[in-house]
Amino acid sequence: MKGLGTVTKTRNEIDNLQKLTHPHITRLFRVISTPSDIFLVMELVSGGELFSYITKKGFLGVKESRRYFQQIISGVSYCHKHMIVHRDLKPENLLLDQYKNIKIADFGLSNYMTDGDLLSTCCGSPNYAAPELISNKLYVGPEVDLWSCGVILYAMLNGSLPFDDQHVPTLFQKIKCEFVF
Repeated sequence: MKGLGTVTKTRNEIDNLQKLTHPHITRLFRVISTPSDIFLVMELVSGGELFSYITKKGFLGVKESRRYFQQIISGVSYCHKHMIVHRDLKPENLLLDQYKNIKIADFGLSNYMTDGDLLSTCCGSPNYAAPELISNKLYVGPEVDLWSCGVILYAMLNGSLPFDDQHVPTLFQKIKCEFVF
């Protein structure tokens, strides 16, 4: 999958996080620039990644998964209402605060959506990528985040991924339902 450069990812993260204030999105408090570095002063989220939490427990129960999923959807919906698509939603980018509330993090691959414009960049994490994202098709944006949310819900409830393969082309065939027998 094509990646964005570090400077571009950092600029995306700064630009998009400055537009967002929501209880389930990590807050950006301040940006400090020096001639050689950029520092982001962000909200402290001390509970670790949702990925580690799922791995530790094996899987999550329905009640706990529902609670987390509602928080994820609330944050993602807020992003979309503010014309921002995340494009890299996965348990590793969902942090837990001290009260075990979700905080969506890592907006480096996010993009600001403009009406009428379609996106084409294939980015994100292969196991959570939507079929249109990995098929080199144009996409609006929210649909790729919603696909990722569905994969995350599956992972929470089952402790595994719905599509998994060490060989990325085979993984993409599974995601796109392209099986050859």
